[in-house]
Amino acid sequence: MQGGELLYSDVNLQIYPGEKVGLVGPNGTGKTTLFRMIIGEDKSYEGQISFPEKLRLAYFSQSVGEMKGHTALEVVLSGDEKVKELQEQLTSFETKLCDPDLDPEEMNSILEKMGDVQTEFEKRGGYDLESRAEEVLTGLGIKPEDHHKDVGAFSGGWKMRIALAKVLVMKPDLIIMDEPTNYLDMETILWLEEWLKNYEGAIFMTTHDREFMNSVCKKIVEVCHKRVTVYSGDYDFYEKERDIRRKQLISEAKKQQDSIAKDQEFIARFKARASHAAQVQSRVKKLEKIQMVEVPKEEESVRFEFPTPPRGGDDVVILKDLSKSWPKEEGEQVVFTNLNATIKRQDVLAVVGVNGAGKSTLLKTICGQTDPTAGEVQIGPSIKVGYFSQYSFDVLGPENSVLEEAQAALPEASDGYLRNLLAAFLFRGDDVKKKVRHLSGGEKSRLILATLLSQNNNFLVLDEPTNHLDIQSREVLLDALKKFEGTILFVSHDRHFLRELTKKVYEVDKSQVRIYPGNYDYYLEKVSQPS
Repeated sequence: MQGGELLYSDVNLQIYPGEKVGLVGPNGTGKTTLFRMIIGEDKSYEGQISFPEKLRLAYFSQSVGEMKGHTALEVVLSGDEKVKELQEQLTSFETKLCDPDLDPEEMNSILEKMGDVQTEFEKRGGYDLESRAEEVLTGLGIKPEDHHKDVGAFSGGWKMRIALAKVLVMKPDLIIMDEPTNYLDMETILWLEEWLKNYEGAIFMTTHDREFMNSVCKKIVEVCHKRVTVYSGDYDFYEKERDIRRKQLISEAKKQQDSIAKDQEFIARFKARASHAAQVQSRVKKLEKIQMVEVPKEEESVRFEFPTPPRGGDDVVILKDLSKSWPKEEGEQVVFTNLNATIKRQDVLAVVGVNGAGKSTLLKTICGQTDPTAGEVQIGPSIKVGYFSQYSFDVLGPENSVLEEAQAALPEASDGYLRNLLAAFLFRGDDVKKKVRHLSGGEKSRLILATLLSQNNNFLVLDEPTNHLDIQSREVLLDALKKFEGTILFVSHDRHFLRELTKKVYEVDKSQVRIYPGNYDYYLEKVSQPS
């Protein structure tokens, strides 16, 4: 129950040791509530949730507590209080054993207890805890020199990584994870993916990154239409199997309706005849006992035709000897130098590179959001640029409704057009009346992207457009961009998005920009080859 409303009923679910399970479903269906019930934060349910004796469980959520006043390493090491307690017990035993007047019988008793504590300490990874904590922090992108920095000095996204490291280092029997890939760059996502695949414990997680879920999870639990359904396969299997099951259900419902109609027709036809009384009564009882096949309402998808952007020149952007550096106390940080390239009409170009390489800086330089250090950017004739970044949120009016923001961005558009546009981007019914200040990050992204695609921009520059978006929202955006007839330059750490959209790759690496004239898989193949 949530606020008196039934979220789901008759849920039967079992997670086995070492099993990797993904949790999926539309927003608002109760995924996080299910997690909170399992960890004991929400007790407003009927039925039973049980665990094996001594099961060790850890939970990672987007709500990280206050951690300042401690170093990153200290926070991660504090995750398992039991390890600390066992360490203190071992120290106490060692002190007692050093007593020269210790009675032999008492010594044997201490050694026996100490053996049990050592076994538990080893099982919990106490002997290599610090080295493991350093390895996980580094794997999550926190440099060794920052391990001893106060957590208060880190931004919110980096605090998330520290909180995630704290959970991973505990080595529990079951990790419950709510969106672990949020705020992570591609490098870190790949590291975490490999870590979780090799992890011996069980995992129950939700994530907006379908490739990540595909790679890690071999069982999917869907929460939808007040039901919880289990699928024995990865995310791709779940999508196909869900559609197959739905078609079968529709077929069964039709057969049942046809059978009911025949019985009702028979009853209506022969109910007045005494010779058919027994048969009529039999069919009446049959209809009374019948259990109706229910077909859950399908998630509504709105078809929307975006306006064709005006055709600009064939050379959308010409970059001549382009260089960019940022001033630093000890000199300057070179982002890239001497970039010569031409972005052609209808190019779909992904900018990739490690965290901090300068992907966003390249996009800003091309869009005129920051000046180049040297060289020039020539935007072609009749090119209208639509630029999206996380800073785009700042242009939204917090007191405006979703519909009012769309009207402000598209003043010439009719009310019907705007409502259809917003519906295509999952703002339906009363959603259009919500004030901007009440929107989530994902909803703000959808609102801005919807208007960007309708403003006759023929060159879209998108910096992490998939951030904050759930899987359904990402599919909506992906479908819209595939149909877009202009030019796209974008940064994303969503591999599914990159694979489906990219036609050419710019890699920012070590002060250079390398150009790969093929899709994302072509790029991966080329960089994996020995140089």
